[in-house]
Amino acid sequence: METHRLYLSLGSNLGDRQLTLQKALALLSKRVGKLEKISSFIETEPWGFVSRNKFLNACCLLLTPLSPRECLRETQEIERLLGRTEKTAEGGTYADRTIDIDLLLYDDLHIREPGLTLPHPHMRERDFVMRPLNEILCP
Repeated sequence: METHRLYLSLGSNLGDRQLTLQKALALLSKRVGKLEKISSFIETEPWGFVSRNKFLNACCLLLTPLSPRECLRETQEIERLLGRTEKTAEGGTYADRTIDIDLLLYDDLHIREPGLTLPHPHMRERDFVMRPLNEILCP
C-alpha cells in the first residue's frame, strides 16, 4: 500500500487546549495514518480576529494511505468529534474554537479544488503554522 507524507497544523483556544490537541493527535493516528513527527506545542495570539483566549498550536507529519480528499474528510470528522461546530463564525470571520486541523502539505501535490487547496494557501503568512512546521521539517 502506497503511503503519502501529510503535514497538518492543529490549534485550540477553548477548554483544555493541551488535552484537546493530544486527543486530536490520537484520533489522527487511529483514523488517518502513522504519526511520524509532532512539533512542540506553542502558545500564540489569535490570528484574524480578536479574542482574550490564546491558542495552543502544533504541527505533525503523518504517513497516510488516504487520498487528500479522504484526509480532509477525516480531519473534519475529528474536529466534529472534539466539539468543533463550524470553520468560521457568522459572516465568514474567524472565531474561538475547540480545535482546528488544517491540511498543509500532501507529498509535493498541488491541488486547487472547491474546499481543498494544497499546499495550504495561507500557511506562509502564519507564524503559528510556520514555526512548528519548520521544527518538524528541519529538526
